[in-house]
Amino acid sequence: MKYPTPRARKQALSLSLRPGLLALATTGLCAMYAPASAQTSAAGTALLAQNLRAPSMSETVVTATRTEQPLSDLVADVSIVDRESIERSGATGLGDLLARLPGVEMSRNGGPGNATSLFLRGAETRFTAVYIDGVRMDSQSTGGAAWEAIPLGLIDRIEVLRGPAGAVYGSDALGGVIQIFTKRGEKGFAPFASVGVGNRGTTKLEAGMSGASGTVDYALGLLREDSDGFNARPIAGQNPDKDGYRNTAGNARVGVQLNAVHRLEGTLMVGDTNSGYDNGLGKDDRNLHTMHALGLNWQAQWSSAYKTRLSFTDSRDEYETTPSVYLSDTRLRGYLFQNEWRQGAHQFTAALERREDHLENNPIDRDRSQNGVALGYGYNAGGHTVQINVRHDNDSEFGGKGTGSVAYGYAITPQWRATASVGTAFRAPTLYQRFSQYGVGSLRPETARNAELGVRYAQGSSSFSAVAFRNRVRDLILFAGAGPCVSTFGCYANTARAEYKGVTLAASHRVGAVQLHGSLDLQRPRDLDTGKQLARRAKHHGTFGADTLVAGWTLGAEVQASGRRYDTVANTNVLGGYTLVNLYASTRIARDYTLLARVDNLADKDYQLARTYATPGRTVFVGLKWAPQ
Repeated sequence: MKYPTPRARKQALSLSLRPGLLALATTGLCAMYAPASAQTSAAGTALLAQNLRAPSMSETVVTATRTEQPLSDLVADVSIVDRESIERSGATGLGDLLARLPGVEMSRNGGPGNATSLFLRGAETRFTAVYIDGVRMDSQSTGGAAWEAIPLGLIDRIEVLRGPAGAVYGSDALGGVIQIFTKRGEKGFAPFASVGVGNRGTTKLEAGMSGASGTVDYALGLLREDSDGFNARPIAGQNPDKDGYRNTAGNARVGVQLNAVHRLEGTLMVGDTNSGYDNGLGKDDRNLHTMHALGLNWQAQWSSAYKTRLSFTDSRDEYETTPSVYLSDTRLRGYLFQNEWRQGAHQFTAALERREDHLENNPIDRDRSQNGVALGYGYNAGGHTVQINVRHDNDSEFGGKGTGSVAYGYAITPQWRATASVGTAFRAPTLYQRFSQYGVGSLRPETARNAELGVRYAQGSSSFSAVAFRNRVRDLILFAGAGPCVSTFGCYANTARAEYKGVTLAASHRVGAVQLHGSLDLQRPRDLDTGKQLARRAKHHGTFGADTLVAGWTLGAEVQASGRRYDTVANTNVLGGYTLVNLYASTRIARDYTLLARVDNLADKDYQLARTYATPGRTVFVGLKWAPQ
């Protein structure tokens, strides 16, 4: 199958949907029984991969309902990643880190810096709504966030919500929501700096500071990463050279507590990525990817029961290739007025939201807008949790769309909790899908209907969760044959129906001095019209790991495993299953210095995430961080 834009061709997935298959290695199967961090989830699946720290049950999350809630009160399926876990992971990119979580798979055309797709519960990458400090990120060309352009080194915390959330967030959240947060300054002054080196000429430099004094808090960060890379396309007709990358990024966050009621805050993240890829024999092209996420927020706590938030956000995703000529520039602006009222066991929310999208992709120069109103009600008392949300969005192009969700949780015992939920969601067609030469102005929104059941256990250092889900999508947009568009090559069309069905198992447990953790996904992402598996998604994938403390060293090992997938819509061109073994170690070598060492793909496994594209092979990284205590 061919794809109409350079980035879409490299993504080879944003415009297609279908298959994958195989069984998981026995090690991965053990994950369903391997316990790991303590209170990971009585009401939100824990981050159980890659020695990721289990959050305290008193910790709050905002992604499930867009308001702060204790983890123990959640009915939704949520994972949390903190800064310490990100540093220990040694991951080279945000996609690599997230692919170690329950319910998440990654596909990438080559090495870091190249087109990356994430599948949340098997759903297309465009079906995950992504926010950076509350700023919406998206591409109106390919659809979905450009994962390769978001700098991992500047991230302080990540919350991953699995399952449709259209009734809370509006368009796009058919598969889930991923919220990314940068650091917020705390009392005092905290500088840091780190340096790291790895094979393939990889170097990484990070520096920053954070703090708070009086009514002002602040956080600043800078990142520079370079790598010679590797030959990403080791096939005939492509250059046998190294395809390296360079990433430069920065962030700033400043807050002012004006008085006991009012707080103002500004956030900014910027990134510039330059990566190489082969575009034929003797044709070395560069991906030039720039992004920014700017947010201005005013919060008011009018009383102990009532608070409001007013936000203005602006984001940009600009993608260019050179010397081959291609340019796509997406700008998003958002306005949000949110109200929250808490009274005893009851919580009420009401929000007005406006989103404005703009795309320049020659010859396209188009705008659209969506206005939404959302209402929510939550109740938590006597072991019962209820969450109800409804929302109506009006799109300037296709009109109105309503979504809703109902969720219920019951604490069977202090340790065991059962949950159930149903919800709907939608995604509006991108401006490229409607107005490019392959576009069709009458395309309908893609819609989803999801149902899920879950059971969770948490006791001391043991936890377990099992969530079964079924998400059906109608009016799926694919690149099809000739139609009403001006291109004779083919047109976009609402031609398919898909089903994402499966079970996610996660567990953690401590045995003596060893912490065990793991997750296993058993799923069937398929096209309901053909019965074929959706492209680049496996039926089984999972992780299993263990870590311990020995003589001041934190030592750990992890196994990542995935079953067989298909690279094509027709279920041809098999991508073989794989099992990777990763090792890591860290220690404090002085009061203010921490040493980290990591080896990924220890056995130098040869595998593919996209057909004809290579993966890094064995990767070694050593880093040193200075952070005064």
